[in-house]
Amino acid sequence: MTAAAATLVLVPLNAPAAHAAARADSSYSASLSTAISHIPVAAEDRTGYERTKFTIWVDADGNGCDTRDEVLIAEATQAPTVGSSCSLNGGEWYSSYDGVTTTDASDFDIDHLVPLAEAWDSGASAWTAQHREDYANDLGDDRTLAAVSASSNRSKGDRDPAEWLPADDDCAYVEHWVAVKIRWGLTQDSAEKAAISDQAASCGNPTITVSVVSE
Repeated sequence: MTAAAATLVLVPLNAPAAHAAARADSSYSASLSTAISHIPVAAEDRTGYERTKFTIWVDADGNGCDTRDEVLIAEATQAPTVGSSCSLNGGEWYSSYDGVTTTDASDFDIDHLVPLAEAWDSGASAWTAQHREDYANDLGDDRTLAAVSASSNRSKGDRDPAEWLPADDDCAYVEHWVAVKIRWGLTQDSAEKAAISDQAASCGNPTITVSVVSE
């Protein structure tokens, strides 16, 4: 690997981050193809997985808006009015997976781009409960969570790119998938690597830059 291919730069922390922002200790930058090659290949193991092993939708900063609310506010194409108890009124959202738009936030799910079950299979089973909570509520990188139509999210389920890709924006999806795997130190299985490598070949090999989280 050459210095031009990838860099890993240590970044000092000046203050502790909120749990939902996660603790990012270093910065990683590489081309998409190089980043794919840097994700360790390992067989998946779902032994012991339960969705409840990941605590979701916490209000890490205590402002009354939980993670779901924060993502909806951040990703609105027209900003909603935020009322008491973080009720969202008005606003508009666009689902990058299938091109669906809505003015009703309840129509949309918040998708873990790398699903919780996939994360478990790929290394999260060995994490502490707090680290899994940090992952499930990661607001520190907008590629981890996405507001998308409920139908597209449920069509995807817990499948990786070897089994499912969105109808729209498949290059962005693969780029984000790789970024999340690098950010959280997750592995990939051989079929997954083949699928994302095949898709990446038509995506122009952009640079992937991400803050890497440590436990």
